[in-house]
Amino acid sequence: MSFYYDRLKALIKLSRPINCLIGGLSVFIAAFVAGITVSWHGVVFAVISSMFITAGANAINDWYDIEIDRINRPERVLPAGLISARAGFYAAIFSFACGIIFSIFIGLYAVIISLFSTALLVFYSATLKRRVLWGNLVVSLVSGLAFIYGALAGGNVTGGIVPALLAFLFHLGREIIKDMEDVAGDAKHGANTLPVVYGEETAKIIVIAVFAILILFTFIPYLIGYYNLLYLKTVVLGVNVVVAGVSFLLWSKSSRPQLKLYSTILKIDMLVGLFAIYIGS
Repeated sequence: MSFYYDRLKALIKLSRPINCLIGGLSVFIAAFVAGITVSWHGVVFAVISSMFITAGANAINDWYDIEIDRINRPERVLPAGLISARAGFYAAIFSFACGIIFSIFIGLYAVIISLFSTALLVFYSATLKRRVLWGNLVVSLVSGLAFIYGALAGGNVTGGIVPALLAFLFHLGREIIKDMEDVAGDAKHGANTLPVVYGEETAKIIVIAVFAILILFTFIPYLIGYYNLLYLKTVVLGVNVVVAGVSFLLWSKSSRPQLKLYSTILKIDMLVGLFAIYIGS
């Protein structure tokens, strides 16, 4: 009994439940702020679908990166040997399949988005992750698509455009920081990420530039009357201050433990950003 419990626990860990939760929340909030004009059933299916696709993305990424993770993240499920690589691969296929199946109950465009996202995420893990900036752009694009997906499920796809752009910029900066953290394993196994090819200083400059654009862009939804003053106050104090602080620290301190801390802070801050959009609509 303990054997099956340990395997189940490992499979859940492989999915990275916090990431899945953030993906599901993104879809739900996108549907809510866009204004739900159809049945709630579609939104529920979209939330479940996005969580499964996120789980599949995490599993397939770890399956492709198992050798790199033996150096960068040996505590992860596959390099730690908590389950076999084959089990991790099957978990990815199962999760992706469930995500696509649930999208069928939303509509044709939702199926197209789920298939497109799945294909991009697999291609990212197999190839694009190892090319300068392409991997970062794909992850950021799919993260932004979660808001389009939720708004579509709610019946007002245009309502997801603004949060999608905000999410894209936020994730792009964070993904480059994660690449900086993983330089040792990436360089050894031929992953040509931005910091591996152009160096840490160039990566820092690009991260800070992306975050500067993000901070400026956060004011636009308020200025055009898209979100209210409560959004502005929350996003300035809860997101912009954090992003600016991380940018400042990144420039002066960038050891691997510090980079991991910055990435974790930004992951938590995603929830603050989602809250700002939620209360500001």
